[in-house]
Amino acid sequence: MSPEAYCQDKAARSGSSFYYSFLFLPPERRQAITALYAFCREVDDVVDEIHDPQVAGAKLAWWRDELERTLQGQPQHPVGRALAGPIRRYGLEAEHLRAIIDGMAMDLNPVLYPDGASLTQYCHRVAGVVGLLSARIFGCTQAATLEYAHALGLAFQMTNILRDVGEDARRGRVYLPGDLMQRHGVTAADVLALRDSPGLRAALHELAEATEDGYRQALDLLPAADRRAQRPGLMMAAIYRTLLQEIRREDCAVLNQRIALTPLRKLWLAWRTWVGWGEGRAAVRAIDRHAGVDRGG
Repeated sequence: MSPEAYCQDKAARSGSSFYYSFLFLPPERRQAITALYAFCREVDDVVDEIHDPQVAGAKLAWWRDELERTLQGQPQHPVGRALAGPIRRYGLEAEHLRAIIDGMAMDLNPVLYPDGASLTQYCHRVAGVVGLLSARIFGCTQAATLEYAHALGLAFQMTNILRDVGEDARRGRVYLPGDLMQRHGVTAADVLALRDSPGLRAALHELAEATEDGYRQALDLLPAADRRAQRPGLMMAAIYRTLLQEIRREDCAVLNQRIALTPLRKLWLAWRTWVGWGEGRAAVRAIDRHAGVDRGG
């Protein structure tokens, strides 16, 4: 199996929303973003699937070494071999790739975020920098496009956190900010015990509203010059915002169920965003419409 085929298989088997936006890219960019996604999946799987922190830490250390070998043009792993070319071709920054592993390593320790700022630092490492790297692969000519991509990555990660509250709790992790829980009379122990309550629902709705604001702010940052090139990110935005709306429609009942979109619906949203593309505000309104969001006007 070639390195590219390995990454394609890794991405396809994940069932991630990201995969559906890759399908519409030209082959060279599709292979590049698939390699980046496979790299993220490999290091994320270390902390999710290896339950011994020491073993997981050793595995992440191996990936740190593999990343350095890849940056030097001497990769060993299929993902490293697939990623080496895109790193050079699209100017992917080493510090951003290293930050992804740093973010995953944060999950090896007890998860505790006292406030939104500390959670944002985590989200920056595991998702914000992925947005920056992805924007370069998609095509970026304006500095503001990187601001948009980073903000969009944060919104994606916050959506994941909302979706996975129950699943993360079963792994002993609580990503909800401590100050948010305190305002609503909820403790980390309540979440870990899968104890539902009006206070928890209120906290989740507050976080969901802040996440929706994050999507609005991100889309407002995207310059007109790069809108067409950044269509894959906008397709992901349509999918993730639809998921966020579903979570809110279900009254944030995420402790004992995993709210998700079907593969067919994800593909439909991606296709509609691609073919329904228009310039300026029309494009943003198309994304809003697919996500069930009403901005007014």
